[in-house]
Order: sequence, then structure tokens, then C-alpha cells
Amino acid sequence: MSTSTVTAANAAPKKGGGRRKLTLPVVLLIIAGGLALISLVRLISGAEDITSVGQVAGALELAVPIGLAGLGGLWAERAGVINIGLEGMMVLGTWFGAWAGFQWGPWVGVLFGILGGALGGLLHAIVTVTFGVNHIVSGVAINILAVGVTRYLSNFTFANEPGGSSKQSPRIDSITEITIPGLADFLADLQQRHWFLISDIAGVLGGLVTGLSLLTIVALLLIPGTWWVLWRTSFGLRLRSCGENPIAAETLGVNVYKYKYIAVTVSGGLAGLGGAFLAIVATGIYQENQTGGRGYIGLAAMIFGNWMPGGMAMGAGLFGFTDSLKLRGGAENVHAMLLLLAILLVLVVGWHLYKRKYVSAVISAAVSALLFTWYALTDQVPSQFVDAAPYVTTLLVLALSAQRLRMPKANGMTYRRGQGT
Repeated sequence: MSTSTVTAANAAPKKGGGRRKLTLPVVLLIIAGGLALISLVRLISGAEDITSVGQVAGALELAVPIGLAGLGGLWAERAGVINIGLEGMMVLGTWFGAWAGFQWGPWVGVLFGILGGALGGLLHAIVTVTFGVNHIVSGVAINILAVGVTRYLSNFTFANEPGGSSKQSPRIDSITEITIPGLADFLADLQQRHWFLISDIAGVLGGLVTGLSLLTIVALLLIPGTWWVLWRTSFGLRLRSCGENPIAAETLGVNVYKYKYIAVTVSGGLAGLGGAFLAIVATGIYQENQTGGRGYIGLAAMIFGNWMPGGMAMGAGLFGFTDSLKLRGGAENVHAMLLLLAILLVLVVGWHLYKRKYVSAVISAAVSALLFTWYALTDQVPSQFVDAAPYVTTLLVLALSAQRLRMPKANGMTYRRGQGT
């Protein structure tokens, strides 16, 4: 039996122990059902903006940096290294991306942003892989260090430039945006007719072909690219074996240290790219603390996605959507989401009853009734709840999906070279 075959046997989950994989037709059916439900909520609530072209485009822009951070976390954790330092690596990406971007152009800024995040990832790899420091402690230290380093560097770089200060950079040139002429106008017109489901589909598609940054396209391509590298190549098989059973991988000739170093460095580079996206595409300027916890949210999206690229992308999209709702229409849109959550919980009640989980069904029914009551008795939600809505959504989704998660078996464990001999 070849090395790759034995490694695959160790890296793969046991038969019968996992849950059934979702096929593409099932995924498409779920998406269609979700759109139909959102369309129904839109018609009932009158919140016409929740599936507009602007809403979808905004959600995509907000989801990209979170998705890149989540993708970075996936690379590291599939190799067995917990990367809590994603936030700090994003901070490094914002600073280095802005510093190079305002001097030599946005694409050079993107490259430097990746490099800045990769340096943070390399530091995390040295501390955790070589010296065996606890992964959480190392990640938190990197988050703190990144904030201090960028603040120090800003004092004698940005502060001396026109339009800059110790807390922000000068303006950065924008990256080219693409709008498909004709199709974008047609979809926008169709969306504004507010037809059931048809207008909602047009709004989603219109958001994907209107004002789309080239860097957004690159980021979206990285999701299937990561899936192909990690699940369809011998390199990815060896890397994942380091996260499942590094001792067995070592006995089969895999250089575990090398693969962990590569994975964590790539992880930092992806988080840095997410930071550069924030500075160059989302705002066009570096500002202190502009990551706003997106590294942590990316980690949550990765966990929600069960350490898989597609699921991670769905988690990032969910947060981007709720965050965009907050920015566009605010209280009205979030108020409409109360109705959506109430209906979803009714479906959850039906599922729990089908599974004969009566206690869970009663709890879900009670929460659903409270949400229906809240929606019926109010016209809008408090501004504090609007601001917190994306984070509350993230917590709820993680709580509801916790039972189906399976992280790599050796994730976070200390490994020493020679254990397999």
C-alpha cells in the first residue's frame, strides 16, 4: 500500500461516524428555499431593501474579509494549529497594505498586505510548532503585538505624509471595479418591480455583476482553489493528515513540521489579504482598529462551516448579509429579520418533532412565539439591537450548529518531531 493511500486512510473520517454529505442539488434546493422564505418576509414586512442589488453588493463586500480570515483559519487548523491570531494578522495586512498601497499603487499594497499577514503567520508557526507554546496563548500575543507594532510604525510613516496621521493613512487609489453593462441594468430594473422570488433572484444576481472589485473576484476564486488544493492533491492530503494524526503521518515519511509551517504561513497570508481588502477596497484608507474583530468572526465562520471551504463561505456570507442589513435600512431591515427568525424556528420545531426531541421543540416554539410577538407589537427595533444584530446572529448560528461539528482530531495538540519513530 502506498504512502498516500495509508495517509488517506488515517486522514479520512470513519465510515458511519459522520453525517451525510450535502450534494449540489440539495444545496441548490436549500438556497432556493431560503430565497423564497426571504422573499415572503419581504412581502409581509414591506422591507423592500433586504434583497436589493445594493444590499447584496454591500453584503459581498462585508463578507470578503471575513471569508478570507476564515479561509486562513481553515488552512492552519487543517494542519493541526489553532490560529486565534487571525485578527492580528489582519491588522498587519491592513497596515502593510495601506503603507505600500498609497506609495506604489493598490496591487502592490495587496502583495504587501499578504506579506505582512504571512509574517504574523510565520511567527505563530515558530512559536507553536518549533517551541511548543500553547496555540491560544501565542495567538492572543500576536493580536496584542500587531496592534502595538502598527501603532508604533504609523507614528513615523503615515504621520509624516499629507493626509495621514498616527491613526490613519493617506488615501489609497482604488482597484478597478467591473459592472456588466446591460445585464446589470436589466437585473436592477427587475429587482425594483418587487415580484415574489423573481425580483429577489434578480437582486442577488445583480449584486454579483454590479461594481464588483477585481480583488473580490480573486477572493471568491480562492474558496474553490483551497478546496481543490487541500482535497484533490497529494500536498493537501499530507497537510490534512498532519491535523488528523501527525504521528502516523510522520511514520509514513511526511515532514510534519514543514507542512505545519506552510499551512500557518499561508493562513497568515490569507488573513493579511483580508486586511488589505479592508484598507484598499472597503474604505480606501487605513484606520486604526478598522478590522473590528473580523478575524475572530472569520474563525467563527470557519467553525460554523465545519472546517470546510464551502460551509465557511456560507458563514461569512451570513454575517456579511446581517451586517449589510444594519448599514442599509437599519431598524426596518433588522425588524424584518425578527419575522424571518420566527418562521425559521417554526421549521426547527417541526424538525425536532420529527426527530422526537420534544424538549428542544418546546424551547424553539417558545422562542418563536416571543419573536412573533416582538415583531407584531413593534414597528422597529432599538438601535442598540441593530448594532449587535450581526454578532447575535453569529452566536445563534454557532449554537444551533454545534452538534454537527467535527474539527481535525489533532487540532491544537503539541507535536514533537520523532514521536512517530
